Amino acid sequence: MEKISAKPGFWDDQEKAQQLMREISSNKENVTLYSEVDGKHVDLVELLELAKEEDDEQIFLEIQKDFVSLEKNVAQVEFQDMLGGKEDANNALLTIHPGAGGTESADWAQMLMRMYLRWIEEHSFEHEVLDLQAGDEAGIKSVTIEVRGKYAFGYLKAEAGVHRLVRISPFDSNSRRHTSFASVFVYPEIENNIDITIDTGDLRVDTYRASGAGGQHVNKTSSAVRITHIPTNIVVQCQSERSQHRNKDSAMKILMARLYQLKKEEENEKLSKFEKGKKEIAWGSQIRSYVFHPYSMVKDHRTNVETGNVQSVMDGNIDRFIEAFLMGEDAWDGESKK
Repeated sequence: MEKISAKPGFWDDQEKAQQLMREISSNKENVTLYSEVDGKHVDLVELLELAKEEDDEQIFLEIQKDFVSLEKNVAQVEFQDMLGGKEDANNALLTIHPGAGGTESADWAQMLMRMYLRWIEEHSFEHEVLDLQAGDEAGIKSVTIEVRGKYAFGYLKAEAGVHRLVRISPFDSNSRRHTSFASVFVYPEIENNIDITIDTGDLRVDTYRASGAGGQHVNKTSSAVRITHIPTNIVVQCQSERSQHRNKDSAMKILMARLYQLKKEEENEKLSKFEKGKKEIAWGSQIRSYVFHPYSMVKDHRTNVETGNVQSVMDGNIDRFIEAFLMGEDAWDGESKK
Protein backbone atom coordinates (compact mmCIF):
# COMPACT_ATOMS: atom_id res chain seq x y z
CA MET A 1 0.00 0.00 0.00
CA GLU A 2 1.31 3.44 -0.92
CA LYS A 3 2.29 5.49 2.08
CA ILE A 4 0.47 8.82 2.33
CA SER A 5 2.61 11.72 3.49
CA ALA A 6 1.40 14.86 5.22
CA LYS A 7 1.08 18.08 3.28
CA PRO A 8 3.84 20.65 3.72
CA GLY A 9 3.14 22.72 6.83
CA PHE A 10 0.85 20.09 8.35
CA TRP A 11 2.87 19.99 11.58
CA ASP A 12 3.24 23.77 11.84
CA ASP A 13 0.17 23.85 14.08
CA GLN A 14 1.03 21.05 16.53
CA GLU A 15 -2.28 21.07 18.42
CA LYS A 16 -4.40 20.96 15.27
CA ALA A 17 -2.21 18.25 13.73
CA GLN A 18 -2.33 16.10 16.86
CA GLN A 19 -6.10 16.45 17.09
CA LEU A 20 -6.43 15.34 13.46
CA MET A 21 -4.14 12.36 14.10
CA ARG A 22 -6.30 11.35 17.08
CA GLU A 23 -9.40 11.51 14.87
CA ILE A 24 -7.69 9.39 12.21
CA SER A 25 -6.64 6.83 14.82
CA SER A 26 -10.16 6.68 16.23
CA ASN A 27 -11.69 6.22 12.77
CA LYS A 28 -9.19 3.45 11.98
CA GLU A 29 -10.21 1.59 15.12
CA ASN A 30 -13.88 1.89 14.20
CA VAL A 31 -13.28 0.65 10.64
CA THR A 32 -11.16 -2.25 11.91
CA LEU A 33 -13.89 -3.32 14.33
CA TYR A 34 -16.57 -3.15 11.62
CA SER A 35 -14.38 -5.09 9.18
CA GLU A 36 -13.79 -7.83 11.73
CA VAL A 37 -17.53 -8.17 12.40
CA ASP A 38 -18.32 -8.17 8.67
CA GLY A 39 -15.65 -10.83 8.07
CA LYS A 40 -17.05 -13.06 10.82
CA HIS A 41 -20.52 -12.68 9.32
CA VAL A 42 -19.31 -13.74 5.85
CA ASP A 43 -17.47 -16.74 7.32
CA LEU A 44 -20.56 -17.86 9.25
CA VAL A 45 -22.75 -17.65 6.14
CA GLU A 46 -20.30 -19.79 4.18
CA LEU A 47 -20.03 -22.26 7.07
CA LEU A 48 -23.80 -22.45 7.29
CA GLU A 49 -24.04 -23.31 3.58
CA LEU A 50 -21.45 -26.03 4.09
CA ALA A 51 -23.34 -27.44 7.07
CA LYS A 52 -26.51 -27.62 4.99
CA GLU A 53 -24.75 -29.41 2.15
CA GLU A 54 -23.02 -31.89 4.43
CA ASP A 55 -25.93 -32.15 6.86
CA ASP A 56 -23.27 -32.07 9.58
CA GLU A 57 -24.67 -31.58 13.10
CA GLN A 58 -21.19 -30.86 14.50
CA ILE A 59 -20.76 -27.89 12.17
CA PHE A 60 -24.16 -26.56 13.23
CA LEU A 61 -23.03 -26.67 16.87
CA GLU A 62 -19.88 -24.73 15.99
CA ILE A 63 -21.97 -22.16 14.15
CA GLN A 64 -24.17 -21.67 17.22
CA LYS A 65 -21.12 -20.87 19.36
CA ASP A 66 -19.71 -18.50 16.76
CA PHE A 67 -23.10 -16.84 16.35
CA VAL A 68 -23.20 -15.95 20.07
CA SER A 69 -19.77 -14.35 19.69
CA LEU A 70 -20.89 -12.47 16.58
CA GLU A 71 -23.96 -11.13 18.40
CA LYS A 72 -21.69 -9.64 21.07
CA ASN A 73 -19.49 -8.06 18.39
CA VAL A 74 -22.51 -6.56 16.62
CA ALA A 75 -23.77 -5.17 19.93
CA GLN A 76 -20.35 -3.58 20.46
CA VAL A 77 -20.50 -1.93 17.02
CA GLU A 78 -24.03 -0.65 17.67
CA PHE A 79 -23.03 0.67 21.08
CA GLN A 80 -19.96 2.38 19.66
CA ASP A 81 -22.22 4.02 17.09
CA MET A 82 -24.08 5.63 20.00
CA LEU A 83 -20.82 7.40 20.89
CA GLY A 84 -20.66 9.34 17.68
CA GLY A 85 -21.35 12.77 19.13
CA LYS A 86 -18.93 15.60 18.50
CA GLU A 87 -17.50 15.54 22.04
CA ASP A 88 -18.10 11.88 22.91
CA ALA A 89 -14.43 10.90 22.51
CA ASN A 90 -13.29 13.73 24.80
CA ASN A 91 -12.16 13.60 28.39
CA ALA A 92 -14.90 14.41 30.91
CA LEU A 93 -15.33 16.77 33.83
CA LEU A 94 -17.62 15.15 36.40
CA THR A 95 -19.01 17.14 39.33
CA ILE A 96 -21.10 15.95 42.27
CA HIS A 97 -23.12 18.17 44.63
CA PRO A 98 -25.30 17.06 47.56
CA GLY A 99 -28.89 18.22 47.77
CA ALA A 100 -30.67 19.60 50.81
CA GLY A 101 -30.29 17.44 53.88
CA GLY A 102 -26.98 18.34 55.46
CA THR A 103 -24.83 15.42 56.57
CA GLU A 104 -27.11 12.79 54.99
CA SER A 105 -26.78 14.23 51.48
CA ALA A 106 -23.10 15.05 51.92
CA ASP A 107 -22.43 11.42 52.80
CA TRP A 108 -24.47 10.26 49.79
CA ALA A 109 -22.43 12.54 47.50
CA GLN A 110 -19.25 10.92 48.82
CA MET A 111 -20.71 7.44 48.22
CA LEU A 112 -21.40 8.41 44.60
CA MET A 113 -17.85 9.74 44.25
CA ARG A 114 -16.50 6.38 45.43
CA MET A 115 -18.82 4.57 42.96
CA TYR A 116 -17.54 6.59 40.02
CA LEU A 117 -13.90 6.25 41.07
CA ARG A 118 -14.38 2.47 41.13
CA TRP A 119 -15.97 2.60 37.66
CA ILE A 120 -13.13 4.77 36.36
CA GLU A 121 -10.55 2.33 37.69
CA GLU A 122 -12.38 -0.69 36.26
CA HIS A 123 -12.37 0.91 32.78
CA SER A 124 -8.69 1.88 32.98
CA PHE A 125 -9.41 5.59 32.64
CA GLU A 126 -7.07 8.05 34.30
CA HIS A 127 -8.47 10.65 36.68
CA GLU A 128 -7.54 13.65 38.75
CA VAL A 129 -9.57 15.23 41.53
CA LEU A 130 -9.47 18.92 40.61
CA ASP A 131 -11.49 20.18 43.55
CA LEU A 132 -12.83 18.50 46.68
CA GLN A 133 -14.76 20.30 49.41
CA ALA A 134 -15.20 18.20 52.55
CA GLY A 135 -18.49 18.19 54.46
CA ASP A 136 -18.77 19.82 57.87
CA GLU A 137 -19.29 16.52 59.71
CA ALA A 138 -19.05 13.80 57.05
CA GLY A 139 -19.18 13.36 53.31
CA ILE A 140 -18.45 16.11 50.79
CA LYS A 141 -19.90 19.48 49.80
CA SER A 142 -18.73 19.10 46.20
CA VAL A 143 -16.15 17.41 44.00
CA THR A 144 -14.91 17.93 40.46
CA ILE A 145 -13.08 15.04 38.81
CA GLU A 146 -11.27 15.12 35.48
CA VAL A 147 -11.66 11.74 33.75
CA ARG A 148 -9.13 11.12 30.98
CA GLY A 149 -9.49 8.47 28.28
CA LYS A 150 -11.18 7.76 24.96
CA TYR A 151 -14.97 8.16 25.17
CA ALA A 152 -14.86 9.19 28.83
CA PHE A 153 -17.47 11.86 28.16
CA GLY A 154 -19.46 9.61 25.83
CA TYR A 155 -19.98 7.12 28.64
CA LEU A 156 -20.34 9.44 31.61
CA LYS A 157 -22.84 11.82 30.02
CA ALA A 158 -25.41 9.10 30.75
CA GLU A 159 -24.90 9.75 34.47
CA ALA A 160 -25.90 13.43 34.48
CA GLY A 161 -28.90 14.06 36.69
CA VAL A 162 -30.23 13.66 40.21
CA HIS A 163 -29.48 10.44 42.11
CA ARG A 164 -31.73 9.41 45.03
CA LEU A 165 -30.81 7.27 48.04
CA VAL A 166 -33.20 5.54 50.48
CA ARG A 167 -31.62 3.89 53.56
CA ILE A 168 -31.57 3.61 57.33
CA SER A 169 -29.46 6.57 58.32
CA PRO A 170 -26.17 5.81 60.11
CA PHE A 171 -26.38 9.34 61.51
CA ASP A 172 -29.84 8.91 63.08
CA SER A 173 -29.75 7.57 66.64
CA ASN A 174 -33.32 6.35 66.18
CA SER A 175 -32.39 4.35 63.05
CA ARG A 176 -35.06 5.94 60.92
CA ARG A 177 -35.26 5.70 57.14
CA HIS A 178 -34.00 8.76 55.25
CA THR A 179 -34.13 9.86 51.62
CA SER A 180 -31.15 11.81 50.26
CA PHE A 181 -30.36 13.41 46.91
CA ALA A 182 -27.21 14.37 45.05
CA SER A 183 -26.70 15.79 41.57
CA VAL A 184 -24.17 14.72 38.97
CA PHE A 185 -23.16 17.06 36.14
CA VAL A 186 -20.90 15.99 33.27
CA TYR A 187 -19.15 18.28 30.78
CA PRO A 188 -16.81 17.44 27.89
CA GLU A 189 -13.28 18.70 28.36
CA ILE A 190 -12.63 21.15 25.56
CA GLU A 191 -9.57 21.20 23.32
CA ASN A 192 -7.50 24.38 23.39
CA ASN A 193 -8.22 25.11 19.74
CA ILE A 194 -11.97 25.48 20.32
CA ASP A 195 -13.06 29.03 19.56
CA ILE A 196 -13.76 30.24 23.09
CA THR A 197 -12.42 33.67 23.95
CA ILE A 198 -12.19 34.74 27.56
CA ASP A 199 -11.51 38.39 28.33
CA THR A 200 -9.34 38.57 31.43
CA GLY A 201 -11.22 41.73 32.33
CA ASP A 202 -14.35 39.60 32.74
CA LEU A 203 -12.74 37.44 35.41
CA ARG A 204 -12.54 37.86 39.16
CA VAL A 205 -9.82 35.62 40.55
CA ASP A 206 -9.77 34.97 44.30
CA THR A 207 -7.16 32.96 46.14
CA TYR A 208 -7.53 31.33 49.53
CA ARG A 209 -5.98 28.62 51.64
CA ALA A 210 -6.85 25.10 50.57
CA SER A 211 -8.40 23.22 53.45
CA GLY A 212 -9.15 19.57 54.09
CA ALA A 213 -11.38 17.58 56.39
CA GLY A 214 -11.86 18.99 59.85
CA GLY A 215 -10.73 22.42 58.75
CA GLN A 216 -7.05 21.42 58.59
CA HIS A 217 -5.12 23.42 56.00
CA VAL A 218 -3.51 21.45 53.23
CA ASN A 219 -0.83 24.13 53.08
CA LYS A 220 -0.09 27.49 54.63
CA THR A 221 -0.18 29.54 51.42
CA SER A 222 -3.18 30.81 49.46
CA SER A 223 -2.88 28.24 46.69
CA ALA A 224 -6.58 27.51 46.14
CA VAL A 225 -8.19 29.47 43.31
CA ARG A 226 -11.77 30.56 42.69
CA ILE A 227 -12.63 32.18 39.35
CA THR A 228 -15.86 34.07 38.68
CA HIS A 229 -16.83 34.82 35.09
CA ILE A 230 -18.68 38.07 35.69
CA PRO A 231 -20.82 38.23 32.49
CA THR A 232 -22.31 34.76 33.07
CA ASN A 233 -21.84 34.52 36.86
CA ILE A 234 -20.26 31.08 36.41
CA VAL A 235 -18.04 30.23 39.40
CA VAL A 236 -15.37 27.53 39.31
CA GLN A 237 -12.71 26.62 41.84
CA CYS A 238 -9.78 24.29 42.34
CA GLN A 239 -7.62 23.49 45.36
CA SER A 240 -6.18 20.04 44.60
CA GLU A 241 -2.63 21.26 43.91
CA ARG A 242 -0.15 23.04 46.18
CA SER A 243 0.72 25.31 43.29
CA GLN A 244 -1.56 28.31 42.79
CA HIS A 245 -0.55 28.35 39.11
CA ARG A 246 -1.65 24.74 38.54
CA ASN A 247 -4.90 25.29 40.42
CA LYS A 248 -5.61 28.32 38.24
CA ASP A 249 -4.92 26.28 35.08
CA SER A 250 -7.32 23.56 36.24
CA ALA A 251 -9.99 26.12 37.14
CA MET A 252 -9.65 27.72 33.71
CA LYS A 253 -10.06 24.28 32.12
CA ILE A 254 -13.36 23.85 33.95
CA LEU A 255 -14.46 27.38 33.02
CA MET A 256 -13.68 26.73 29.34
CA ALA A 257 -15.90 23.64 29.39
CA ARG A 258 -18.73 25.54 31.07
CA LEU A 259 -18.50 28.47 28.63
CA TYR A 260 -18.35 26.12 25.65
CA GLN A 261 -21.54 24.49 26.83
CA LEU A 262 -23.14 27.89 27.25
CA LYS A 263 -22.13 28.78 23.69
CA LYS A 264 -23.83 25.61 22.44
CA GLU A 265 -26.99 26.62 24.25
CA GLU A 266 -27.03 29.96 22.49
CA GLU A 267 -26.32 28.41 19.09
CA ASN A 268 -29.04 25.80 19.50
CA GLU A 269 -31.50 28.32 20.97
CA LYS A 270 -32.54 25.85 23.60
CA LEU A 271 -31.33 24.51 26.92
CA SER A 272 -28.17 22.47 26.88
CA LYS A 273 -28.58 18.70 26.87
CA PHE A 274 -26.35 18.54 29.92
CA GLU A 275 -27.96 21.46 31.70
CA LYS A 276 -31.34 19.73 31.41
CA GLY A 277 -30.17 17.63 34.31
CA LYS A 278 -29.96 20.70 36.51
CA LYS A 279 -33.37 20.27 38.05
CA GLU A 280 -34.07 20.84 41.68
CA ILE A 281 -32.09 18.26 43.65
CA ALA A 282 -35.16 16.79 45.30
CA TRP A 283 -38.07 14.36 45.03
CA GLY A 284 -39.49 13.71 41.59
CA SER A 285 -36.49 14.89 39.58
CA GLN A 286 -34.24 11.85 40.04
CA ILE A 287 -32.90 9.79 37.12
CA ARG A 288 -32.02 6.84 39.35
CA SER A 289 -32.98 5.51 42.77
CA TYR A 290 -30.75 3.46 45.07
CA VAL A 291 -32.83 1.71 47.73
CA PHE A 292 -31.01 0.08 50.66
CA HIS A 293 -34.11 -0.32 52.87
CA PRO A 294 -36.79 -1.77 53.19
CA TYR A 295 -35.54 -3.79 50.18
CA SER A 296 -32.47 -3.74 47.91
CA MET A 297 -32.84 -2.25 44.44
CA VAL A 298 -31.26 0.21 42.05
CA LYS A 299 -33.58 1.44 39.32
CA ASP A 300 -32.96 3.84 36.45
CA HIS A 301 -36.20 5.74 35.86
CA ARG A 302 -35.32 6.67 32.27
CA THR A 303 -34.84 3.11 31.01
CA ASN A 304 -36.53 1.03 33.75
CA VAL A 305 -33.35 -1.05 34.03
CA GLU A 306 -32.99 -2.31 37.60
CA THR A 307 -31.01 -4.72 39.76
CA GLY A 308 -31.27 -6.03 43.30
CA ASN A 309 -27.50 -6.13 43.79
CA VAL A 310 -27.04 -2.67 45.32
CA GLN A 311 -23.55 -3.38 46.63
CA SER A 312 -22.30 -4.33 43.17
CA VAL A 313 -23.59 -1.04 41.80
CA MET A 314 -21.95 0.95 44.60
CA ASP A 315 -18.72 -0.87 43.73
CA GLY A 316 -18.86 0.76 40.30
CA ASN A 317 -20.75 -1.81 38.23
CA ILE A 318 -23.00 0.68 36.45
CA ASP A 319 -22.41 -0.32 32.81
CA ARG A 320 -25.89 -1.84 32.48
CA PHE A 321 -27.43 1.56 33.21
CA ILE A 322 -25.04 3.50 30.97
CA GLU A 323 -25.45 1.13 28.03
CA ALA A 324 -29.23 0.97 28.33
CA PHE A 325 -29.44 4.76 28.36
CA LEU A 326 -27.13 5.23 25.38
CA MET A 327 -28.72 2.46 23.34
CA GLY A 328 -32.28 3.51 24.11
CA GLU A 329 -31.92 7.27 24.11
CA ASP A 330 -30.90 9.89 21.61
CA ALA A 331 -27.52 10.76 23.12
CA TRP A 332 -28.03 14.48 22.55
CA ASP A 333 -31.75 14.73 23.12
CA GLY A 334 -31.91 13.36 26.64
CA GLU A 335 -35.55 12.33 26.16
CA SER A 336 -36.94 8.84 25.71
CA LYS A 337 -37.62 7.73 22.18
CA LYS A 338 -41.30 7.19 21.62
